[in-house]
Amino acid sequence: MPSAESTQASVHEPAPVCPTQEDEVATAGSELIGGPLGRHALLGTSWWTPVRVVALVAIGMFALGLVQKAPCYHGAWFFGASSQYTKACYSDIPHLYQGRGFADGLVPYFDKLPGDMPYLEYPVLTGLFMEVASWLTPNSGTIQYQEQWYWTVNAGMLMVCAAVIVVCVARTHAGRPWDALLVALAPAFVLTATINWDLLAVSLTAAAMLMWSRGRSLASGVLLGLATAAKLYPVLLLGPLFLLCWRAGKWRDFGRALTGAVVAWLVVNLPVMAFATDGWWQFYKFSRERGVDFGSFWLIWSQNTSNPPSVTFVNTTAVLLVLLCALGIAVLTLSAPRRPRFAQLAFLIVAVFILTNKVYSPQYVLWLVPLAALARPRWRDFLIWQACEVVYFLGIWMYLAYTTSGEAHKGLPTDGYHGAIAVHLLGTLYLCVVVVRDILMPERDVVRRAGDDDPSGGVLDGAEDVFTLRTRLSSPHPAAHPDAPTVGWGSRSAVASRGDVR
Repeated sequence: MPSAESTQASVHEPAPVCPTQEDEVATAGSELIGGPLGRHALLGTSWWTPVRVVALVAIGMFALGLVQKAPCYHGAWFFGASSQYTKACYSDIPHLYQGRGFADGLVPYFDKLPGDMPYLEYPVLTGLFMEVASWLTPNSGTIQYQEQWYWTVNAGMLMVCAAVIVVCVARTHAGRPWDALLVALAPAFVLTATINWDLLAVSLTAAAMLMWSRGRSLASGVLLGLATAAKLYPVLLLGPLFLLCWRAGKWRDFGRALTGAVVAWLVVNLPVMAFATDGWWQFYKFSRERGVDFGSFWLIWSQNTSNPPSVTFVNTTAVLLVLLCALGIAVLTLSAPRRPRFAQLAFLIVAVFILTNKVYSPQYVLWLVPLAALARPRWRDFLIWQACEVVYFLGIWMYLAYTTSGEAHKGLPTDGYHGAIAVHLLGTLYLCVVVVRDILMPERDVVRRAGDDDPSGGVLDGAEDVFTLRTRLSSPHPAAHPDAPTVGWGSRSAVASRGDVR
């Protein structure tokens, strides 16, 4: 079946929403490439479809991120304790090639490592990703040469993940493919893409959300299970799906997603659990025993008191904070005037997990970027948040330069670093507040202004409410624009009306 990207739009298949026609920042930014789209422009008649454009932009921006790492590639990773920090080009990838036994041909989880870390401290699917990259790395030449190759191979594989992410975001909201430019052009996304292996889990999560938006709940669950086998955070998305399916009565679809996630996770993990139990547990043991670390409010507390909180206290309190916030999200979901969109709740629960965690590494922003683009596709708010993350990206490396430069003290002192932490925490909180406002005031939600219900919701899109904490199950809510039609919540007419308001 032809897609909206490759055929001219009809009354049954509305044209994509053009950001230059609804977003002031996008309109102003478009002047760099010729100005806003004209009213008589022919859409859907060129090879340059939105999905292809955003994919190529993402690849180009990713390449610029690789250039930014060039000073480290040519020496800073290997010579000088602080040069990789002063040049802001640090990456875990080359350091762990030798540090986790890949240079010596050790098998992750099965072979014990020398040093303080007895086994690889990453989930199984990420460990497999790292191992495959080591197979493609030459095992001859100097260790520096091998580490350069290892980073290059990983960068190529992660570039594929980045392309998958933007394509999935572009297709998740079928009528808003240009929102994926938020991901492709996100400065923090470019800067942090090759710090670690997080893009693998992010790409699988983006694919899971795409499958859910297409009504393929089992496939979505399988991808979510694989994503959780690569990084722990994707499992949190099952919480929003549970709440939304509860409100809409879509228990069968949630059951399929849950079953798919559990089975996929077990298929990946069971062999390692059975034959390398100690190695498999290392990730969870390390997560539990790890102390307060970079980027979190816990670090500010710990470094400003003579009696820092214990790891046990931090672990327990962080879990309680997540549960408390999750309860608040549940109440919000079941009492909001309109059922929240899946992407909104996915962003909120992942943001809560990061904000309350004992570590907020700079690459964790990658988890949020695709969710933010789907939850709040507004350039002003997105760029405010991204600016905060860039401040933190520079702040952490300057702080590490300060702590590793000895008496020279090159970089940012502790108080300055605490300021950078506060900036990126407040930036994420700001975006959370805006998303919550959109949920409470759906007429402010830019996705719903044109009459859409939940383009990422799949079976939830336009579904009737069967349970809510409100006294009325459905009520009409006017769209934000006075010329747009009144949209009835819980009605398929909301979905059908999209062709009239775009």
